[in-house]
Amino acid sequence: MSDSLYDRVGGQEWFDALVGRFYAGVESDPVLRPLYPAELGESKVHLALFLAQYFGGPPRYNAIRGLPRLRMRHAPFSIGGAEHDAWLIHMTAAVRGGNLVPEDEVAVIRYFTSAAAMLRNEEPSASGRAGLKLLPPG
Repeated sequence: MSDSLYDRVGGQEWFDALVGRFYAGVESDPVLRPLYPAELGESKVHLALFLAQYFGGPPRYNAIRGLPRLRMRHAPFSIGGAEHDAWLIHMTAAVRGGNLVPEDEVAVIRYFTSAAAMLRNEEPSASGRAGLKLLPPG
């Protein structure tokens, strides 16, 4: 039996709900909403499939979209500190609303913190602000 997060949370349904909570925040966010298409349905499906696969689920994302290539897919968008912070705030809230055991919650938020930092493609502002920190280091 697998010990993946995918299995521990009950499968695809948990990731669909996570993405639903995340996009509920995105839909009204003045920084993030302009970065997304008018219709969010396809974006929701892609993100939920990607996350389920990343956390141990079946490779449905790869079957539909090919390799994730996150940096390439996000390169057309200007992602600086404001976008990073807004995205991470909504995703962290979505994760915290998912009733994970504390260890899994920390691991998932750490993944998103790392991924959000990796996708930044604008230099930090003159203030040198490196982005939002939602968990202690470690």
